[in-house]
Amino acid sequence: MRKALLIVMVALFAMVAFSQTVITVAAGAVGIELELARAAAKAYMELRPGVTVNVLDTPDMVQDRLGLYLQFLEARSPDVDIYQIDVIWPGDLATHFVDLYDYDASKIVSMHFDPIVENNTVDGRLVAIPWFTDAGLLYYRTDLLEKYGLQPPTTWDELETAAKIIQDGERKTNPDFWGFVWQGNAYEGLTCDALEWIASNDGGTIISPDKKITIANANAVEILEKAAGWVGTISPRGVLTFAEEDARAVWQTGNAAFMRNWPYAYSLSLGADSKVAGKFDVSPLPAGKSGSGAATLGGWQLAVSRYSRNPEIAAEVAFFMAGYENQKIRAIEASYNPTIQALYADIEVLKATPFFGSLFDVFTSAVARPSTATAPRYNEVSTLFFKAVHSILSGTVDAATALEELALDLEDLTGFEVVWGL
Repeated sequence: MRKALLIVMVALFAMVAFSQTVITVAAGAVGIELELARAAAKAYMELRPGVTVNVLDTPDMVQDRLGLYLQFLEARSPDVDIYQIDVIWPGDLATHFVDLYDYDASKIVSMHFDPIVENNTVDGRLVAIPWFTDAGLLYYRTDLLEKYGLQPPTTWDELETAAKIIQDGERKTNPDFWGFVWQGNAYEGLTCDALEWIASNDGGTIISPDKKITIANANAVEILEKAAGWVGTISPRGVLTFAEEDARAVWQTGNAAFMRNWPYAYSLSLGADSKVAGKFDVSPLPAGKSGSGAATLGGWQLAVSRYSRNPEIAAEVAFFMAGYENQKIRAIEASYNPTIQALYADIEVLKATPFFGSLFDVFTSAVARPSTATAPRYNEVSTLFFKAVHSILSGTVDAATALEELALDLEDLTGFEVVWGL
């Protein structure tokens, strides 16, 4: 009897302890990310009423979000249990996160794309579960292409020409209209855009996987000079302050012919408040000398803090939020690309977001930023890169000089060899 009573008391104590469990998730708020994260948290809490899952709103700008995360992580704070981390951060932040294999991740990782699982694996440790993947896309106005007798551009030259024709025509009645909007502010988004331009023009990937600095080459100079020529002509000068949501705002109000953005903008562009609903489509980004476009690999993962008071429950929450059903909801409601391959054959997903099927190859062949080769200093590498590109786009320095200086700065930072001219 005493033993049975002891068992009941232990069970009650466990229930009380569990009922007091609070898990905090640091999540993004671009588009409707925050709403979807909170909906997933609510769904989890309905299944596990003893757990409260709070979703913390974090900055949109990647550098700002990383700075906030580092404040928590370097202080070893238990206040955040789960971090939504960029695809480029596992190598830089791995020491702060648990190995999810210690929490039975091996039962679910096979559902996810192998390259993303590999990206999130550092020294054999799975430091984050894939949540959604990304690749840059070209958004274009189908109605305006038809109006001016144009086809979707497949090269940067064709995009320039089409953007100028449409812009000139639309400006007759709409002085606020622009040909092409993209992400030009000095932040990680510019690294993504510029890597796409350079890779599509056979200019390399800044630093190669074998740790050679390749950025100082004629093809990279050529395409960055071309992009600088867009500023103030087919793109507003203000594009140099644009992040993703700034570009989407211009596009979604009907004031742009073309936009470079991530897949999340697709469902939002179909919304009731969108001026382009039913008037647009998406395609791979244009090509330069390489003959094919390049899309930067993006995406976000869920990592559990080593400093969490409840890592086992936090891991369970992360697995739930990144599971099949929640990824399906996110794909249908907000066109976030799943990391679970089976969802690309799901009829409901394809009905809501048809380009998941037609552009599947874009997502599986996206160009990775050099985060693995440069870990744990990728953030510093990227900062040097996007600042150099921004100086070219703003006209403060010529492309050849800027890239030569960048190569030397990267050499000083990393100790890697510079390969001049590829």
